[in-house]
Amino acid sequence: MTLLREAPRLVQAQPLLRMERVHKRYGDVVALEDVSAEVYPGEVLGIVGESGSGKSTLLRMMNLEDLPDAGHYRLDLPGVPEDLFTLDGYARRMLRAHHIGIVYQNPHLGLLMKNSSSGNVAERLLIAGERRFAVLRDKARDALAASEFPLDRMDAPPVELSGGMQQRVQLAKAIALEPAVLLLDEPTTGLDVSVQALVLDTLKRLQRERRITMVIVSHDLGVIRTMADRVIVMRRGLVVEAGLVDQVFQDPQAAYTQALVHAKL
Repeated sequence: MTLLREAPRLVQAQPLLRMERVHKRYGDVVALEDVSAEVYPGEVLGIVGESGSGKSTLLRMMNLEDLPDAGHYRLDLPGVPEDLFTLDGYARRMLRAHHIGIVYQNPHLGLLMKNSSSGNVAERLLIAGERRFAVLRDKARDALAASEFPLDRMDAPPVELSGGMQQRVQLAKAIALEPAVLLLDEPTTGLDVSVQALVLDTLKRLQRERRITMVIVSHDLGVIRTMADRVIVMRRGLVVEAGLVDQVFQDPQAAYTQALVHAKL
């Protein structure tokens, strides 16, 4: 897969998303230990690491699917509370519906596989309070078109679609309300190389046209190099290195990052 790397995007000085000193333990397993991360408006942040490094756990925290044992989380948006981890379950669901979109590695986690593709997108709009059928239909169509989903299949259920098309339905659902942050958890895993390239091209176009702030988790350094401006490298729940993508991948400082980069060469 050979995709051209664009010049780094200029970002504003104030982070849009900020997580500070997040800890999470599952029994005796430390999933996250003193993890902090910032994402700026219009930026793409990559998160890499081996399986069990904590990168997907961190993404779930950003999506408010799980709560930490300690730490703070802020989105710099009007009317949004100072620490999102203090919100109750209903408030977290509403905040996710309006401000955070997510594309899961496994489409079964993000889609109702036997409902229509347009119905899956409309479900997100319904959660956010939209009840007018015509508006639901039009917005679902617009979101599917933006994700480059074939509109002649918009009433087909995801169970009948290819993996690449299922990811496009997830993407349409995630961007339907123009979220402040789009989270992507291994969005190209399991797809053919040609399909991976098409999905990444769609994400790059959406980011360029809409200036969507993104956080992308991937074990594929090529995906991160193609998509991200900055990267954080995780191992065993810790951030071992962080910086500009080209800087980290071309001149890694941590021994683990060096091994990770060399293993992918």
